[in-house]
Amino acid sequence: MRRVRRVLVMLLLAMNVAQAAVDDDEAVVWAEGEVSLPTFPADGDLIEFYVSAVTANRFFIDAKSLSAGSDGVVRYVLVVTTAGGATNVTFEGIHCSAREFRIYSTGRIDRSWGALRPADWRRIENKTVNRHHAALSRDYFCPGGSPIQTADEGRDALRRGKHPQAD
Repeated sequence: MRRVRRVLVMLLLAMNVAQAAVDDDEAVVWAEGEVSLPTFPADGDLIEFYVSAVTANRFFIDAKSLSAGSDGVVRYVLVVTTAGGATNVTFEGIHCSAREFRIYSTGRIDRSWGALRPADWRRIENKTVNRHHAALSRDYFCPGGSPIQTADEGRDALRRGKHPQAD
């Protein structure tokens, strides 16, 4: 009888330890790393990337600003030139596992940055408008939903026209 009681006590203790481990796993919440503004992009550092045949806009990533954060966020400066000649410059991030993007700052005409802003993360959708986020996520920076490991890996994907592990 003592032996059965000991075994039952040990089983109960083991179950409590296992439950505590599960509770600890559930308590882990993703936190974004610290973000600082990059240097404003120079034209010679821009790498053009393909988005879609239905847009007349041209899309570029500043090679020097590209980073793969330990928090799973790929950060970069995006430059979009419209068919009418306007240029938009934004500092952005893609959280690969959540399939979300965020705009941290917008470039100004004097080649400076606006202040870092506390923007919300927005879902990446494969729609006609803002399709460049879907292209960056799927084809270049988050192959298979996982972030690139290094900035060089991302630059290589941009230069090749697609990440080798992209769907």
